Formats: sequence, C-alpha cells, structure tokens
Amino acid sequence: MAKKKERCAWCGDDPLYVAYHDEEWGVPIYDSRDLFAKLILDGAQAGLAWITILRKREGYYKAFAGLNPHKMARFSEQRIEKILQDPGIVRNRLKVQSAVKNAKAYVALEKQGIEFSGFLWSFVNHTPIRNKWPSMKHVPAVTPEAEAMSKALKKAGFSFVGPTIVYAFMQAVGMVNDHVVTCPQYSKC
Repeated sequence: MAKKKERCAWCGDDPLYVAYHDEEWGVPIYDSRDLFAKLILDGAQAGLAWITILRKREGYYKAFAGLNPHKMARFSEQRIEKILQDPGIVRNRLKVQSAVKNAKAYVALEKQGIEFSGFLWSFVNHTPIRNKWPSMKHVPAVTPEAEAMSKALKKAGFSFVGPTIVYAFMQAVGMVNDHVVTCPQYSKC
C-alpha cells in the first residue's frame, strides 16, 4: 500500500495557512514587482510567525500603495507616520522605513538597467533548486545562495534582507522547492 502524502507540517491546519501552502508557497514567481512585494512581506515577518504577516497581507498592500516600489520610493516622512498608525500592518518603525528604503533601492537598480527578477533569479542560475528533504528537520535555514543574495541586496541598498529572511523568501517564491518529498505540492512546484 502506498504511503499517504502529507503536506509540509509548518502550515498546520489553519485554513489561511493551508491555502497559502497549497496555492502559493514554492510556486515560481518571475515578475519583478511581485518579487519585490514578497521581499517586503518577508522582511516584515522578521521575528514573527509568517501567519501574522499572511493575516495582514492585504493591509500591507493597502498601506503601501499596492506594494508598488515606484510609489513607495516617493513616500514622505508624513506618509510613513500615517502608515505607522495603521492597525492593518505590523507597526514597527524600522520595518516600515526599511520597506521605503527597499523601494528606493529597487528603483535605483532599474535606473542602472538591472531588472529585479533577473538579478534575484541569477543566484539560482535562473532555475529553481529542487531539494529532496524527507522531513522539515532537514530543511536548512540558510544556504550559500541565500547568503550571496543577501550580501548583494545589502550592497544594492536593501535592508531587512539577512540570509535567513532571504532564504525564506527564496522558498516562498519558488527559487527553491523545499516542500518535503511526502508533500503533494512537492511534485507540483
């Protein structure tokens, strides 16, 4: 008898978390703006459970002009103060300021002729890394690719992009398939 496939244990049984796991996590994203949005959300997660940000994701899109880096790069100090009053996001001053700083860094890369998606995907040779983890305990928190991407993002002016945050981002956007091999999503990503 074939062993029953079980999804990755990290998502538990919260319907929002399960839907995120089954429909989004690990699915490759190539659009620069979508990648920017995911990077901002992963930075907001630092020190928190992902479900916290997932529950506030729509609040982030609303507060940060659809997570449009070109609009965010023009945010004034007054706009930042208004965002910090919004209960729809995690109201952490450093994280909010970082989101605006990262938008400016994104725009600066574009002005240099560097396309964000190509820049990020270059760290995995433009092809998702397909790991074969038997259980979540085998999944690393950081990899050499994440360390290299983190270093390059910091050099480009981004913040809240340490290697652990970057690796979580890489997993979320499908640069790395870290669904465990027993998960039904493993073969789909």
